Amino acid sequence: MLRTERNYRTAKNRLQRILPALIMILCLTVSPFYASRANAASAAPSHIDAVLLIDVSNSMNKSDKNKIANEAMKMFIDMLSAQGDKVGIVAYTDKVQREKALLGINSAGDKQDLKDFIDGLSRGPYTDLAVGMQEAVKVLENGSDPGHEPMIVMLADGNNDLNEASGRKQSDSDQELKAAVEAAKQKGYPVYTIGLNADGKLNKNILTGLSDQTGGKAFTTNSADDLPQILSEIFASHLKLKVVPVPSITANGDYQEVTVNVPNGSVLEANISIMSSKPVTAKLSDPSGKEVAIPSDQVLLSKSSTYTLIKLLSPDEGDWKLRVKGVPKDKIDINLVFNYDLELKLDALPSQSYRKGDTVDISSHLFSNGTEVTESSLYKEMKAVLLATDVDTGQVQEIPLDNSGAEFKGAFEIKDNHEYELKVRAEESSFYRESDVLTINAKTGTVATTPPSTGPAPGDNPVTDEKSSNTLYYIIGGIVLLLAAAAAFWLLRRGSNRGFVGQLVVEVLDGNTGEKTYPQYKKLAGFRGKFTLHQLLQLAPELKESEKLVFTPGTNDRLLLRGGEGISVERSGRAADTSRGLEMKSGDRVTVSLQTVDKTILLEYLI
Repeated sequence: MLRTERNYRTAKNRLQRILPALIMILCLTVSPFYASRANAASAAPSHIDAVLLIDVSNSMNKSDKNKIANEAMKMFIDMLSAQGDKVGIVAYTDKVQREKALLGINSAGDKQDLKDFIDGLSRGPYTDLAVGMQEAVKVLENGSDPGHEPMIVMLADGNNDLNEASGRKQSDSDQELKAAVEAAKQKGYPVYTIGLNADGKLNKNILTGLSDQTGGKAFTTNSADDLPQILSEIFASHLKLKVVPVPSITANGDYQEVTVNVPNGSVLEANISIMSSKPVTAKLSDPSGKEVAIPSDQVLLSKSSTYTLIKLLSPDEGDWKLRVKGVPKDKIDINLVFNYDLELKLDALPSQSYRKGDTVDISSHLFSNGTEVTESSLYKEMKAVLLATDVDTGQVQEIPLDNSGAEFKGAFEIKDNHEYELKVRAEESSFYRESDVLTINAKTGTVATTPPSTGPAPGDNPVTDEKSSNTLYYIIGGIVLLLAAAAAFWLLRRGSNRGFVGQLVVEVLDGNTGEKTYPQYKKLAGFRGKFTLHQLLQLAPELKESEKLVFTPGTNDRLLLRGGEGISVERSGRAADTSRGLEMKSGDRVTVSLQTVDKTILLEYLI
């Protein structure tokens, strides 16, 4: 047995030494191919990396006694794409009460995990905006994808309420808030603020300043009932979309019909939010008149106590019929937000030198998933303008563009020896897009920045070139990839970096109140090698003691628990010895009693 283990360690060490070389060979071999592919491809559809920053101070009990804010945040999560976005959550008072690092959304279960986390938030005394803002910036810094659209959504109901006993001064908070806002501004994190003004004491200037300085938007409301609408506006604004109004309904107890028009074939998702504090049921028919099941493969359904959200995936163009049935006399609000993968790009200019008196011919095109849109009908539905800013004077000229063909085109005359910034904005009723900015310096006669060409140069034969130059990369790259993958797989299976299977069901029992949180199902597949109970509990500050309990993979899909000094673990009502590792199989339950706070963690392992 000892010899076998030594042989394993020797082989593992050898593989660890050669694996970097294999990976380097792989990169050198296949990188030319992937580089050529990357240059030919355009950006993927926009995805969001959002941090929801929530004030959970006790004053919210008055501003939002029905916890509409929680419902609005959950609806925001449901409106996100079915796959690809990331969401983190920071709940704060004068300290970070609970937080959740950015979680990639790959399934309905991931969204449910986020919503369960929001449902489990509790409130506490005092408020310090700087604490929450600092933490939200850190969450994005530690997990935001460079290709995603980062954002912070802050919901607050008033001024700071600092704990005098802590010795913290308002000037301390102001200084830290200023630094956090500056960091958000420098890193391109727009902050969307929502001010709840239920008691009339909201400091609107502070929240408006946060948004203005970072490129976000500020919203104010006297009623928490407006929050779902506001969150819809924020979602739409961040992705250059528009909330399409649908007539409200006063329920009469029968099904009432409204029309949902899908304007074109480039819609990725149609989000239909039905907001009511009372139960509603809905039926749906596609443009051909055929009834569509809710939910089904192409229709996702999310429900809460205050809203129903229906998400249509790649819906057919045309008029969909939505029939809604509610409690008589109940007002039902309906919003519609489409999600697109469309980009607007300026074509390369015909010249690289422009002077006073010259005319600049402008043309731009829409791209869907990297492919130029050639359907003239989409262009005709949109209105496009060229926004020409004279940098020297600050004047902005708005020039209508022709949209009669499958492009937006027009011309701009350079009237002075000034510097100009040009961009195209195109919009229709459900979305808008803006191109990158093109800078022309008429003082020097040069184009300072030029958008990349959208196609191959004349005479190029990209299809032939790709076939001839990349076949060898396919063959060699595939061989090296198999070698590297086999080595990595062997190490992962046999080494200390093994993965986990199954999930842990987590509940937290408060010894003072006797209250127990809703069960949260924590998937373990994302962990490697080991993780602590504190990580599983989303690094909740008050539960920091739980980092003493460590989980590692066991044999036959089992878990091993090891506890540090002072942590008490029970199984079947008896104290368990975790110093050498306590094995858990599917269905086993344990309780973990914390010493620093009067709380008990209940865990059940399931496969």
